[in-house]
Amino acid sequence: IFYPFGSAAGDTRNTAVDDGSSSVISLLSPFLFFGRRYQQIYVNNNGHLTFNQSSSQFVPFSFPVYGGQDIIAGLWTDLDNRARGVVSYHQYTNGSVLTRATLDINNHFPNLTFNASWVFVATWDKAAYYPVTNTETSFQVVLISGSNFSFILMNYGDIAVTGHSVEAGYDTVNSTHYFVIPGSNNRSFISNLKNSSNVNVPGRWAFRVDSGTTRNIPKDNVIGLQVRLSSFSDVTQNGNIEIVLQQIKQELVKNGLPSSIVLKLRKLQKITP
Repeated sequence: IFYPFGSAAGDTRNTAVDDGSSSVISLLSPFLFFGRRYQQIYVNNNGHLTFNQSSSQFVPFSFPVYGGQDIIAGLWTDLDNRARGVVSYHQYTNGSVLTRATLDINNHFPNLTFNASWVFVATWDKAAYYPVTNTETSFQVVLISGSNFSFILMNYGDIAVTGHSVEAGYDTVNSTHYFVIPGSNNRSFISNLKNSSNVNVPGRWAFRVDSGTTRNIPKDNVIGLQVRLSSFSDVTQNGNIEIVLQQIKQELVKNGLPSSIVLKLRKLQKITP
């Protein structure tokens, strides 16, 4: 599921510096992220992307942050590429990578007719956790845009368990839009990321991220939703409830609802006449 990466793909490598980042990367095409149009990006060694400035932060913020910056976290944690692993990136405006991105997005979002015109691939290949240099963790964040659409793919390979705090997903300024990949902030669960998905492709999570303020539902608009769920999780536990709600939310967002939607679960007691 990984897009081409490494020296064979012509990637630019980040310097092997603990808590380091790329220099500012000028984008060959603007990237629309929930209403903000960015012309630059930073690839941070600790597993996340930022737009306005680089980040050496190795302890992830817990989404929603309600902060002042947009963040895309492939796997934000304390990584160290000095002894093991390569962090690299490449952007494309033509060729087979765009063809592949077009096919992927149309498969994952079948209600759209999409043609990719720009792709940015950031890869953390066999990166080690600090200070355990014999661990290997591989994942990838792919930004895709075309016309007024923009998407993120997060691809996961082998992910080592760590004792560090972790976070995967995205967060926006003031957290008007955010998403946490279910279980990604549970350090003992993250090795399962290569098997999880919201698009029926093990190891891949896909998000549409162009919509900004134009499709927000008013806060006082309450919609009732009745569904029948089948889950291996015990939904009487609060942590499992949050995971299930996040999965339902992403399905609703994929089908056109704004990602600012808030889901709440009301427990009803069934009374047999």
